This record gives sequence, C-alpha cells and structure tokens, in this order.
Amino acid sequence: MLACHTDANWLRISRVLEVEAASPSTKCFAFKDKVCAQAKPGQFLMLWIPGIDEIPLSVLNVTRNGAVSVAVRNVGEATSALHRKNAGDMLGVRGPFGNCFSLKGRRVLLVGGGTGVAPLLFLARRMIMKDFLVTFVLGAKAKAELLFMHELEKLSARKLRLVVSTEDGSCGITGLCTQPVEELLREGFDSVYACGPEQMILKVFELTEKRGVPLQASLERLMRCAIGLCGSCLLGKYRVCRDGPVFNSKQLREVKGEFGFSKRDRSGRRIPLD
Repeated sequence: MLACHTDANWLRISRVLEVEAASPSTKCFAFKDKVCAQAKPGQFLMLWIPGIDEIPLSVLNVTRNGAVSVAVRNVGEATSALHRKNAGDMLGVRGPFGNCFSLKGRRVLLVGGGTGVAPLLFLARRMIMKDFLVTFVLGAKAKAELLFMHELEKLSARKLRLVVSTEDGSCGITGLCTQPVEELLREGFDSVYACGPEQMILKVFELTEKRGVPLQASLERLMRCAIGLCGSCLLGKYRVCRDGPVFNSKQLREVKGEFGFSKRDRSGRRIPLD
C-alpha cells in the first residue's frame, strides 16, 4: 500500500476551476490542491460539499499545472448538490488515499464501465507515456453515456486500441462490455485492469482466471473515513479504503463470498449488491 502524504487526511478548501459535462448524467470538476496533485492512477480522494456530505471519488487526471479533476455521476443528494456547483464555488478535499494500479507487462487490456472509466483513462495516459501497448474496452448502456470517448480516440492515434460496446447497440458492439473481453483475451495480454460496476468486474475476473491472466481491479464501497477506521467499506478481511481500492487476482480469490454479491449498508450490515 502507498503511504499517504502526511497532510492527506487534513481537510483543505479549494475553489472549483472548471465544470464540464461529460454525459447527460456526469460532470467533471477541476480544482487545485498540491497534495492531491501527487495522486497516482487508482487512488481516490474525499470531496466535501459544504452542508451536505463528503463522498469518495477516483482521480480522473492531474495536469502539469497541478489541476486535479474528478468525474461525478448524479446519483443522489450529495452528487446532485455537487452538480449545481460552478467555477469559483468552494469545496473541501482530503486525500489522495489508498493504493494505485501497478504497471506490469507491456501488452495490457483495460476494461471500463460507467464512471469506472475515469481512473482507467488516468492509467492509460501514464501507460502510453511509458510505451505500453494498450487495448481499452469502453462500455455503457447507450452512446450518450459513453464517457471520455473523444479523449480515448485521441490516444488511439498513438499506442491505444479502442473497443466500444453499448447495451442498446447505439454505438460499437451490442451488449455488455465483458462480451468483447472474452474474445480479446485469446490474443494474449500480460495484465488486465478493470473498473466499473462490480458485477462487470466479477465477470472480467472469471474470464481472466480461466486464461491465467493477472487482474487488477478498482472496487467501490461505502467510504466514510477513508483511512480504515469506520469499517463501512469492509470486503471480507479487507478495508477497501486502506487495503485498496485496487485489488489483485489473489486478493479477489480470498473474498469470493462477497465480491460481486454483497456490500455493507450505513449500519454495517451485509446487503445484496444492487
């Protein structure tokens, strides 16, 4: 696990630099924070919306001038309040927290669904800089919800191959994004990386296990403290905020009873995944 910067858990106040719509339900927010600007692909931060709540978000990007960005889907009270923010509004931030993706091999397959595309886009940019050969599977329910497709198309002009799937067939392959994964794995990859809905990740895990290809997956859980104290993000013996959010194949095998099937609610009870 990466050691957090000594100031990571201190709440800092920052102003929104820019707000950009990424899809009908998702917006990207950029701000400056010197500590979060040290984040690596796979790490997350806690964003505080004053008077509402604090929520965990994967880091989407860190630019050369120190701007940090996150992608936020409007799914509840806190994210709805965040979507009403504009450039110049204030937010609180803690982080970065957790571990990051490990860069292994040279031929790699990245599988992203929904806002899970965010940390994988961050990862893909870093991999291309290091001369990796990247195949990126981008999935969503419909074309309008495909996130960062234009950014990925720009990367494809270099060393990235983009494969698109939509459940309704409005763009690319018709079906779940795990459908092309099964075929692609026959080509042979050194490593696979995944982020998105947990049932999607579970399917990717099962496919990589059959092929004997190592997987690194970024998981999402209810996170309150982000430093491993509250236990709301428990997954078997692991605390997702502190032991993750990136887990490898060996760790995922150890939590087969819960991974892809259940999560914790706000009272700490195990409940079925949505």
